[in-house]
Amino acid sequence: MDRQHVSPRVSALRPYSPGKPIEDVKRELGITGDIVKLASNENPLGPCPASIKAVQERMLSTHMYPDAACIDLANVIASKLNVSTDQLLFGNGSDECIHLLGLTFLDEGDEVVTGQPTFVLYEAAATLAGAKRIGVPLTDGDLRHDAESMVRAFTDKTRLVIIANPHNPTGSIITKSDVDHILENLPSRAYLVLDEAYVDYIDPESDFPFAIDYIKAGKPVIGLRTFSKMYGLAGFRVGYAVAATDVIASMQKPRSPFNVNILAQTAAIAASNDDTFVDASKTVNADGMAQLTLGAETLGMSVVPSHANFILIDTKRPCRDVYELLLRDGVIVRTGDIFGLPTMLRVTIGTQAQNEKFLNALTSAAAKVQPVCG
Repeated sequence: MDRQHVSPRVSALRPYSPGKPIEDVKRELGITGDIVKLASNENPLGPCPASIKAVQERMLSTHMYPDAACIDLANVIASKLNVSTDQLLFGNGSDECIHLLGLTFLDEGDEVVTGQPTFVLYEAAATLAGAKRIGVPLTDGDLRHDAESMVRAFTDKTRLVIIANPHNPTGSIITKSDVDHILENLPSRAYLVLDEAYVDYIDPESDFPFAIDYIKAGKPVIGLRTFSKMYGLAGFRVGYAVAATDVIASMQKPRSPFNVNILAQTAAIAASNDDTFVDASKTVNADGMAQLTLGAETLGMSVVPSHANFILIDTKRPCRDVYELLLRDGVIVRTGDIFGLPTMLRVTIGTQAQNEKFLNALTSAAAKVQPVCG
């Protein structure tokens, strides 16, 4: 018996590549000083203070199973979004919600249309279901989703259209008119998934195409959100999907019981009401965005206008060479080559001091790595 057999669908998966851990860099390069990690789009202010306090108080309850339905958290989010609690599904990060989308809606031979490049877990959800991801190249220059090209990619096999908005890894956004165009041409059996992991950095009064507005209008839209970014709770792993009640009811069926732990639920509830921390996070992000943009442009580099908590910098040089030099100066970022962008770096917005350390290291690296011709 061949006990080493692995499902072809699992073998075909492209593993997620996380940002390099700080301890790995210290060990590999022998660095003893401070290291700045600007690779995983984490909140540089740390976790929400209200969450820390609430979790400390809840520790004595961790011998008990969590509320499998996340009722208290659902009530908080439902009130904020003005939806019913049965329109919400909570996951171990929004990553789990993406996985549940694949389990719920995809069959062998189906197609998932996304931008290219995009978040790797969209492809994983398709691959595990035996479906095919159709990657539509982003527009040149501003690296935005190309709505018209995406529409041209639709077929009778299209089941999900997934758009990160703001987009990862570029920070660009898709406009309301483009979303409307996609919905007008969406195949009858397909859903449009708007992954809004970075939506908390968007002005709520702007003309941004919020998923919740389409859902309330009865459109075939599923929204995804997370507590990992703005609220500084990446380590707790809490995300959620919002959609019509029948969509959520279907997604609940393959969900594992007790998938969101008791401390994660507690942290998310507390964070939802900490407006002071949210305001501070937005200020640090806006100031840092301006600081990094100016610093990069001063070096003759260009940036993609970002609406998230990271910035994509075209160094005009082989990004892997620049990355290695940054590591030696104690700065961890993300290389663009993993996204098919060989001269670009994706850099999380940090504190003023962290950004300054990065810019100093980037200046040094730029002097050592020759620009790419052409």
